[in-house]
Amino acid sequence: MVIRRVMSAVCVVLVGAAAWLLSGTSAPAKNAKSDNSQSRVQRGLAIAPVHLNLEGKNRAMVGMGSYLVNAVGGCNDCHSCPSYAPGHNPFQGGDGAINATNYLAGGVAFGPFVSANLTPDDSGKPAGFTREEFIQTIRSGHDAHDDHLLFVMPWPVFRNMNDRDLSSIYEYLSSIPHAEPGTCGGAGE
Repeated sequence: MVIRRVMSAVCVVLVGAAAWLLSGTSAPAKNAKSDNSQSRVQRGLAIAPVHLNLEGKNRAMVGMGSYLVNAVGGCNDCHSCPSYAPGHNPFQGGDGAINATNYLAGGVAFGPFVSANLTPDDSGKPAGFTREEFIQTIRSGHDAHDDHLLFVMPWPVFRNMNDRDLSSIYEYLSSIPHAEPGTCGGAGE
C-alpha cells in the first residue's frame, strides 16, 4: 500500500514535469520581471544622447522612456535634423553617435510635412503637451493642439503601447534639454 502511494506521488510529479517541459516554458528566473525591467531602465539611462534633468522626475520612468525612444522606437530618425552627429552617420561608415545639438527638435521634411519638435517648451512640457494630451495624440493620431492628423508619424503602431510606456516616454521627453531644429535635406540625413 505504501509503495502504491509513493508510486502515485512520483507519477504525479513526473506528469507535471512532463507537461511543464512540453509547454515550452522555461524556468522562471528569480525576480525576472524586475531584472528585465531594471536592465531596460539602466540601458535607457546609459544610451540617452543628451544630459537628462532628473529633478522632480521618476528616474525609472525616464530610463524606460529613453529605452523606448532610443532603442526601440527610433524617434531620432524622424525628429532630429540631422539624425547623426557630423561624421558619425552609420550608413556612411560612422559609429552612429546621435546629433545631440538638435536632438528630437524636429524639422525633418517628409514632402509637405515636417516633423515636430518634441523637446520641452518654456514650461517644461514636451512639444507643449500635457501628459494627457501627449497620450491622446499618440492614441488618436490627431494633434491635441490643432487636431491635424499625424500623416507621417507611425501612431497606428505606437498607440498600442500601454499607458505606462507612453507615460515613460513623456517623462523622458520632459527630462531632455530644449533644442531648436537643425538643417537637413531629407529624412534621417
